[in-house]
Amino acid sequence: MTDWEKPSSADEKKLCLQEIFESGQRNHHISNTAYPIAHSQTWKPYRIGKQKYEQTISGAFSELPQIALYSHIPFCESRCYFCEYTVVGKSELHLTERYMQSLDQELALYSSILGPRELIGFDIGGGTPSFVDARLIDRHIQSVQNYFSLTEGFGISIETTPKIAASDPQKIREYQASGIRRISMGIQVTQPDLLKILGRDANGTEQLDRAVENIRDAQFDRLNIDLMYGFAKQSLASWEATLKYAIKLNPEYITLYRMRYKLTRISDQASQVDLDQVIVQSRMAKEMLTSAGYWSNPGKNTFSKIANDTGTSAYLTSRVIQGSPYLGIGLGAQSFTNCTISYNSGAIGKNLAPYFSALGCSELPIQDLYLLPRIQVMAKMVAVSFYFGEVNLSYFQAKFGIAFEEAYGDAVEFALKNGLMQYTDSKNGMEFRCNSNQHYGLHCSRCLSLTEKGAESFNGTIALFFAPSVQAYLIERDPTTAEDMHMNQRFAERIVSRSCQDGS
Repeated sequence: MTDWEKPSSADEKKLCLQEIFESGQRNHHISNTAYPIAHSQTWKPYRIGKQKYEQTISGAFSELPQIALYSHIPFCESRCYFCEYTVVGKSELHLTERYMQSLDQELALYSSILGPRELIGFDIGGGTPSFVDARLIDRHIQSVQNYFSLTEGFGISIETTPKIAASDPQKIREYQASGIRRISMGIQVTQPDLLKILGRDANGTEQLDRAVENIRDAQFDRLNIDLMYGFAKQSLASWEATLKYAIKLNPEYITLYRMRYKLTRISDQASQVDLDQVIVQSRMAKEMLTSAGYWSNPGKNTFSKIANDTGTSAYLTSRVIQGSPYLGIGLGAQSFTNCTISYNSGAIGKNLAPYFSALGCSELPIQDLYLLPRIQVMAKMVAVSFYFGEVNLSYFQAKFGIAFEEAYGDAVEFALKNGLMQYTDSKNGMEFRCNSNQHYGLHCSRCLSLTEKGAESFNGTIALFFAPSVQAYLIERDPTTAEDMHMNQRFAERIVSRSCQDGS
């Protein structure tokens, strides 16, 4: 069992649950699955000095025979206005081959420190990972297979865009040859004027049919389409049109993402989106997708058309249900063990120089590392579990050595009493084996799950299970005057401005 770090005094306080719930609803743009919140403040007591990086990482991974893997490929032709992720501009696109070599170098470095490990899932994300040459992706997959052994249910998923999938069918076929079996394509919205506002006008509807046709011709039978809602200038009619178009494309899965605004160029628009608008859009999506044969329990953002299939990748499914540790490699990538979270170099400045520099010195390219107490790691697992709208009680107890009700007794009672959550025998379980089509088998597990009411009060309900320091931050924060959104916007604008000066 993990020897947990002692919690800070801020994480030993007990706060009013009604206040916590209301603060989550009030701060609905930031109270979500992206845990923690304001980590430079709330996690400050747990930060580890650089001199202890390798020792801490080695110890944290030593008790983990199985992990998931995420490779971050940050290249994009341009940064979409809604993007909150670590991407780089056009001035660095010529560095793709060097970057992919650096990913393999980072893999080798971790392999030498950690020794043999089994992989239970592998996601290649970004950025736009399909922007780089397919041979570089194939070479990277081979490196992963050289450094890790693979579990029986292992699967690889990659992200693409409509523009690339439509214009380069050979690349999509090469992914299939490399062993990738699940592909995710970001449509986001189809409204032309909104696409232009968001910097996505190059991915119009004229390319979507061709993109899906190329993906099907490449023999992919696990296609996910990402859609986004909660934009300031997104009418209900335009959201309905986007949903209808996505359903017509007949993907196996449709994943809905609510616009989060933090660290985006349009974060100043957050005040123009109220919670009622978001709830109405979410309700419409649920009704339309359910009528079209897609299934999702309350609060789950991925809808699946295949019976007994969560719709998510092996990497994400294991994270959500089991709280599985994962290694993230690449610019700004996050890694998670049973007691640590780290963020790779480049997460702040969104440039490749610090990442290349660390690997050039054969050092782990880590920017920030936190050794966390159990209460913070539990909160992280619960926050991620809310991707599926429920917490698997067996896996929680196995991970932390404590029953969920013992860890969160008052919060559980509050959620049950107010009709926000209920006990269920969920089908969102995962056995780590698969059939020849890579459709992951499911089994029933006892869960504490969101009700429909809880799903519509998602932001307040999830906050009940955050660590006290994060809850206190939400209680004290006034979203109408908060400076953090404006700081995030100014930072994002500086990043874009610098990219433009470099030739983007």
